[in-house]
Amino acid sequence: MSNPTVSIEELAKQATEWRHSLHQMPELLFDLPRTAAFISSRLEALSCDELHTGIATSGIVAVFKGSRGPGKTIALRCDMDALPIAEKTNLPHASKTPNMMHACGHDGHSAIMLALAHYLSDHRDFAGKVVLVFQPAEEGGAGGKVMLSEGLLERFGIEEVYGMHNLPGIAVGDFATCTGGMMAAGDRFVVTISGQGGHAAYPYKCDETMLASAQLVSALQSIAARYVDPLDNVVVSITYIEGGNRNALNVLPGEVHIGGSIRTLKPETRKVVEARFRQIVQQSASLYNCEAEIEWMPGYPVVYTDPEKTMHVVAAAKAVAGADHVDANYPPIMGSEDFAYMLEQRPGGFVWLGNGDGPNLHDATYDFNDAAILPALKYWSSLVSTILGDGAEQSAQ
Repeated sequence: MSNPTVSIEELAKQATEWRHSLHQMPELLFDLPRTAAFISSRLEALSCDELHTGIATSGIVAVFKGSRGPGKTIALRCDMDALPIAEKTNLPHASKTPNMMHACGHDGHSAIMLALAHYLSDHRDFAGKVVLVFQPAEEGGAGGKVMLSEGLLERFGIEEVYGMHNLPGIAVGDFATCTGGMMAAGDRFVVTISGQGGHAAYPYKCDETMLASAQLVSALQSIAARYVDPLDNVVVSITYIEGGNRNALNVLPGEVHIGGSIRTLKPETRKVVEARFRQIVQQSASLYNCEAEIEWMPGYPVVYTDPEKTMHVVAAAKAVAGADHVDANYPPIMGSEDFAYMLEQRPGGFVWLGNGDGPNLHDATYDFNDAAILPALKYWSSLVSTILGDGAEQSAQ
């Protein structure tokens, strides 16, 4: 690659400052005017071959063409949005916006990607194109899906997609990944059990919505225990029950609401579990002469990584960290991530970036570890070289 005008170490230091600035001005979902302006203004100062803003409201795409001619077009994606959480870190760079904070490290992801843009601006010794995708609304808004609906992949000719997320519990400087189901699909539901309410002294004159609901809560646990392979990961969680009135304890309610989430690691299992869920709900209600209404809210799909592309991820990480610091068979986790939508349409890979010991993601005391910025930046540049650099001739054949 060409001689750098700024070293990758200096870029990592600059990215730390950017990260602190972004951390202080968290924004939610698609409404990211300050964040988008911060990132786009710095991209405008670079020699991007293309720069596009306003995709999915606040998303940004920067394109860098290699100096070695035609080749693959790969997308590297980061997320930009924060969470509706009141920060409790008391750090000098803590959030200045009440009840909002970067509790998942998207400030770090964005700062790293911005530093990578600076690096690619001066390092073009690869074949093909690198498309940097700054995505809004990962935290529940399915911003990746919206970017796809606006033609992200077709518009920029993207052939492969790659993502990264920090993970507390993995040492700084270490990386982890796996092939297949890496993160779970997360679907949510609310069930309304309805029937004839009445006086608690005369249950035989009423429909037992409470008893039906209790039966349902118990029966739903049989899905994971008895209706899927025990080696297949499924989690059914009841997180919400509402019915009756504590000021009227002699009244049997006419409605009870039950809500929760279901997480699965295989697309085919996801379909089976939903079908079984619907069957159990209806049967539990009818057992007590009640009716059931299901509000099913599909969430993000399974993050399903491609085996061949994951080899690129592993190779790039080993080139940076060494083989002893890369886990290529990290156990899948049951959290969800909307990068899954991109992986449904294009092959690619995903990597966990070690964030060290500390609070978990989405905790009010969490903070992205600045020491992870340099390893992450080196990894992204290594991935570009791995896919489009030395192996570009073979890849293009």
